[in-house]
Amino acid sequence: MATDTLTSPATLNYGKTKVFKNFIDGEWVEASTGETFENRNPADTRDLVGIFQKSAKADVDSAVAAAKRAFTKWRLVPAPRRAEVVFRAAEILIERKDDYAREMTREMGKVLAETRGDVQEAIDAAYYNAGEGRRLFGPTVPSEMPNKFAMAVRQPIGVCGMITPWNFPMAISSWKLLPAIVCGNTCVIKPAQDTPLSTFNLVRALTDAGLPKGVINVVSGFGADVGTPIAEHADVRAVSLTGSSAVGRIIGGIAAKSFKHCSLELGGKNPMIVLDDANLDLAIEGGLWGAFGTTGQRCTATSRMIVQKGVYREFVERLVERAKKLKVGNGLDETVQMGPAVNEKQLQTDLSYVDIGKNEGAKLVCGGNRLDQGDYQYGWFMEPTVFTDVDPKMRIAQEEIFGPVVAIIPCDDLEDAIEIANGIEYGLSSALYTKDVNKAFSAIRDLYAGITYINAPTIGAEVHLPFGGTKATGNGHREGGIGAIDFYTEWKSVYVDYSDKLQKAQIDRED
Repeated sequence: MATDTLTSPATLNYGKTKVFKNFIDGEWVEASTGETFENRNPADTRDLVGIFQKSAKADVDSAVAAAKRAFTKWRLVPAPRRAEVVFRAAEILIERKDDYAREMTREMGKVLAETRGDVQEAIDAAYYNAGEGRRLFGPTVPSEMPNKFAMAVRQPIGVCGMITPWNFPMAISSWKLLPAIVCGNTCVIKPAQDTPLSTFNLVRALTDAGLPKGVINVVSGFGADVGTPIAEHADVRAVSLTGSSAVGRIIGGIAAKSFKHCSLELGGKNPMIVLDDANLDLAIEGGLWGAFGTTGQRCTATSRMIVQKGVYREFVERLVERAKKLKVGNGLDETVQMGPAVNEKQLQTDLSYVDIGKNEGAKLVCGGNRLDQGDYQYGWFMEPTVFTDVDPKMRIAQEEIFGPVVAIIPCDDLEDAIEIANGIEYGLSSALYTKDVNKAFSAIRDLYAGITYINAPTIGAEVHLPFGGTKATGNGHREGGIGAIDFYTEWKSVYVDYSDKLQKAQIDRED
């Protein structure tokens, strides 16, 4: 447990229980409601990670007011100076990486190797966005008139609201907060109620790096009480949500009423195509990691495997054999390969899809059961689950499950596989295993998704490229890379006429 977290004014200690406050205008404050909620370890619910503020609209109002005040000064700080704070935060995160990873495993459940990767992704995002502080490029272009200069510059938007999910509680918060503040915006963020501590730890690092008060404000609580007021607030000029497509429709509708910028990164049902000429050893390793990494709780999880009939049976047999051997348990154990579902509701959703798949006629060849004996009785555990002989139109092949349940679908050839892959409402990530470069480039062209991997599973995005998808996966904006810079800035076109006379642009053109 990181000592800075234990001794910081973010917490009140009642025995061994830590009570975390909201972070508003540089101060750690209790919610206006006087209410709190528990954050427990999903692998062992006897382990109380902390108690957090159950906030309401009044707390959002205070946070937005603080962010609005801070914006008047922060926007005038030169972008390279803003970026230096982010760079220093990266150095602090490196020092605290293992402590923050262990706390993340306790509150979210995924194994330590993955939570270390989550913190590392925040470090990577910090370094990348620190570099953007010395760029924030805009075009200069030739004017159509003599003695006239033309260019476009980026401007910050103002107060930005962020609503983040529980599956990557530090990484995704970093995707939103870091480009926003480098661009000169100020922020109010609501972390997921299942994983607030990891966002608090990120903001603690930024604060210790010298971020001025009010630039980032954290309000914990539940969606209707905190997320909706953030989206509705008149002084919030941009909203960024990572969550389900259902919640995205709600937030998008709210934002549209007042013409806010709105970035929605939503669901996925991601296909991994395996052709007859694929390296099967590599495809099986990728399939296991893509399907069962993070207990399948990724928007990019490999939830469908579309396998050409020539290798279908061999692929299934070998994948199932490996899936049955995966060690499930508490992620704090370095030997564990798959942790629990994040909470009971998610576990029940996962189990319900097992029943749906069986009722639809898919063949359950691996798993499908809750693990609740011995140490498992204190957590939300489930076996890695594999369905085979799945029809592409079955619900388990169409709907996002967000758990360790994978559907394997046979296909005739690449064209058939691509048709199956594209035949869903989502379009986030996709993958193809093949040794044929021509087929690889055909798939890159024809798979309708925001991300395509060749000879790798559907997970593994890097922070310096745009992240997001098509169709019900989002509304066209991207996180990561230049896509995030585009979202958190407004364009201003600038014309400087040094002709010392009135020029009427297109009107004065000589034929």
